[in-house]
Amino acid sequence: MKYFWNICWVFCVLYSCKTPEARRPISSKTGSFINESVIRNKKLSTQEEAVIKQIIARDTSNTYHSSTSGFWYYYKEQDSVSTIVPEFGDIVNFDYEIKDLQYNTIYTKEELKNTTYAIDKGELFYGLREGLKLMKAGEIVTFLFPSFQAYGYYGDTDKIGTNIPLIVNVKLHTIKKNSSKL
Repeated sequence: MKYFWNICWVFCVLYSCKTPEARRPISSKTGSFINESVIRNKKLSTQEEAVIKQIIARDTSNTYHSSTSGFWYYYKEQDSVSTIVPEFGDIVNFDYEIKDLQYNTIYTKEELKNTTYAIDKGELFYGLREGLKLMKAGEIVTFLFPSFQAYGYYGDTDKIGTNIPLIVNVKLHTIKKNSSKL
């Protein structure tokens, strides 16, 4: 009997010292959701760009400019003398209104009120942040933003829904240069 217990003890010692094996995943992700999302977003962007280009083609009374950020704009009132545009940290004061591509008003100037904003330090959607950097004090500019430049997939959780391209009319009143840069 003593011999039997010794053999059991040896087996226990040998098998208890074995290192644990890593568990293998039951399934693996292929990344197909990401790939499908990229394809869907490229298609949406192409469609929105085509609609915006149709609007531009029909509007022969304005001269449109294409920004390096991926939106279009034209000047209603342009300052050809001043060279001062807002930069990071500068304080700007402006009014704006938001419309959809069918020119239906989503937010009026009265709803949005006069806005004071520190460039690149506040809560504005990407396209408007970039658009303000192109303006000089006193100018009025109309921007055409594809949805990825506006509120994108989430909308604004109020009046602007998912993937809505926007027309935004902006009047920049003042630019106050950041005193720490001077």
